Amino acid sequence: MKNVAIESRTVTSTEARDLLMTTAIKRKRPVFLWGPPGIGKSELVADIGNEIDALVIDLRMALMDPTDIRGVGFYNPSTNTMDWAPPVDLPSAPLAAQYDHVILFLDEMNSAPPAVQAAAYQLVLNRRVGQYVLPDNVSIIAAGNRDTDKGVTYRMPAPLANRFVHFEMRVDFDSWLNWAVNNNVNSDVVGYLSQHKMDLFDFDPSSSSRSFATPRSWTFVSEVLEDELTDKQVTDVIAGTVGEGIAHKFIGHRKWSGKLPKADDVLDGNVSTLSIDEISAQYTLMVNLCYELKERQDSTDDNNTWHGYVDNMLRFVMDNLGTELVIMGMRTAVMTYKLPIIATKCSNWKEFHNKYGKYIVSAAG
Repeated sequence: MKNVAIESRTVTSTEARDLLMTTAIKRKRPVFLWGPPGIGKSELVADIGNEIDALVIDLRMALMDPTDIRGVGFYNPSTNTMDWAPPVDLPSAPLAAQYDHVILFLDEMNSAPPAVQAAAYQLVLNRRVGQYVLPDNVSIIAAGNRDTDKGVTYRMPAPLANRFVHFEMRVDFDSWLNWAVNNNVNSDVVGYLSQHKMDLFDFDPSSSSRSFATPRSWTFVSEVLEDELTDKQVTDVIAGTVGEGIAHKFIGHRKWSGKLPKADDVLDGNVSTLSIDEISAQYTLMVNLCYELKERQDSTDDNNTWHGYVDNMLRFVMDNLGTELVIMGMRTAVMTYKLPIIATKCSNWKEFHNKYGKYIVSAAG
């Protein structure tokens, strides 16, 4: 009989979020998130915690001993027996009572030695270990890298694996873009990756390279760009973060984007033409326009004034940018930022809708 390779079912971070909300948070069923390094597993759990205003207790299982789960035995003179002191890291009933939801995040679960994983058996399945009982409002989420990712991992015992619902995450650009614009990732990073989507993630377990691109490493690149570094220092840090080849491509992109008009000038109607035709630089400008439009919506009390900025943006993008860029920008403005654009307040809206309306509806669907 011929062996048939079975492809693992994978989910995006957006899909994983919905599954975690239903399975782990609502049903209190333990969930294990699998995926390569830097894909955003930890960030996803933290984002869910922020969204539902939950206390997230992040335990790095690879650094723990069995007693960190089971507790430590001590002699109880009042009963003349050995008693157990529960671990301080596990949520007590009084602490959990202060929150509607508590997430116990067991990160690097399969990097923990077998003895630590064994100590977690009862906690994961029965929601208790020894005399300690997990409060009712605590959800358990675990995460780890796959055995093929060249990390330090131990094969998870079948009895423990069977206690989880397992989801394997994959990198998805649209999910990352939605997260990036909501978290103010540097517009140069968003603009570059919008044109070079394959560079969001280039991890190869068989490669000897110490630096590689992941959503996590691009977040660090975004942070570095806010520091006051020389051009050489920026290049060195980026090469040491996402790899030499991608770093040089990104630095080239930044040279073009540095020649772009300011988003402020476009929204104020002071700039109406664009002389830069380098596509990834234009993506950066589109992201900057969305960022600035959102900032002005938050800070401008006069609705008519704000719609004047929207009108200037519509005129500019229609005259200077390609269809794909315009659609990406409007999806960001309307669907991600949920900007309250009123068509009747924009003199350019009818022309814009006639030109791009069907494409935007198709992209949104």
